[in-house]
Amino acid sequence: MKERKLYFLLYFFIAITIAFINVGCSDDKEDPITPPQTVSESEELIKYLEGTDGGYINNAAPAVIAASVVYPDVLSGANIAIIDVRGAADYAAGHIQGAVNVEIKDVVTYYKNNNLSTKSKVIVTCYTGQSAGLAVAALRLSGYTNVYSLKWGMCSWAYPTSWNSAKLYGQTTPITLQTTANQKNAAGNLPTLTTGKNTGAEIFESRLTTVLNEGFTAIGITRETVFANLSNYYIVNYWPVSEYDQGHIEGAIQYTPKSDLKLATFLKTLPTNKTIVVYCYTGQTSAQVAAYLRILGYDAKSLQFGANRLFYDTMPGSKWDEATEFMNYPVVQ
Repeated sequence: MKERKLYFLLYFFIAITIAFINVGCSDDKEDPITPPQTVSESEELIKYLEGTDGGYINNAAPAVIAASVVYPDVLSGANIAIIDVRGAADYAAGHIQGAVNVEIKDVVTYYKNNNLSTKSKVIVTCYTGQSAGLAVAALRLSGYTNVYSLKWGMCSWAYPTSWNSAKLYGQTTPITLQTTANQKNAAGNLPTLTTGKNTGAEIFESRLTTVLNEGFTAIGITRETVFANLSNYYIVNYWPVSEYDQGHIEGAIQYTPKSDLKLATFLKTLPTNKTIVVYCYTGQTSAQVAAYLRILGYDAKSLQFGANRLFYDTMPGSKWDEATEFMNYPVVQ
């Protein structure tokens, strides 16, 4: 009798154990462990910045305003703000009435803290309009649509020396132009970003901070540096095809403004393993484009003074002419 009870208990124990194992296995099949999802930060960032219309660079850039448009607003006390990103000493020596000296790394914070979205226009000025391009790109990409770069910078307002020198150098030391077209790279990979963020907005904030802290010294590149060894660079001619065909830097590849730097077009043809040099007519547009590309993770630079300092007499597009571009407006100290 005792043996039968022991046998029954043993049978019961084995049955319960098997049932427990089966339930556990069944649960495993019904609720498998989901592997963590990985985010392509580059794609998330680009989709965020392009939005539905291509974003600022591919839709509205460059946001540039002439001194002749700004001056009447200064005189009338219009609801505008002027940010001067030059060095403190140069700002103190003479600046536009009402302008506030702000470092490039702080322009977005300054805009937010001072509620500049309530202004009809926010004008950013620098020496030549090129470093202001970085600041304007940062602000426009942040969604602030009332921001403009002062065309030609303070050269057009009161101090023309830098652009006069650039023009003269382009006249007396022009480069030899190439007229045959160079082909874009085959489409490749996007830059690898490691901000640790998951959403486009978060990734953008992280990359924006990095690029602003680097400042314009990381973006600008001189003619001398580039021409010391052209093969070191992937040179982007940011002009329409018709003007590219008239003559361009040897080896330069044409990218059409507001068209060719989209994810759906030719953005992926830019190399991730080589420095990209973007050039335009004056460096004011290319500075904004290079800032955008750096935010995306490319090692991009803007050729300072653009074609004005390369081949002034035969160049198409926007030329510096002191007789028409220099306004000689007053400054304050």
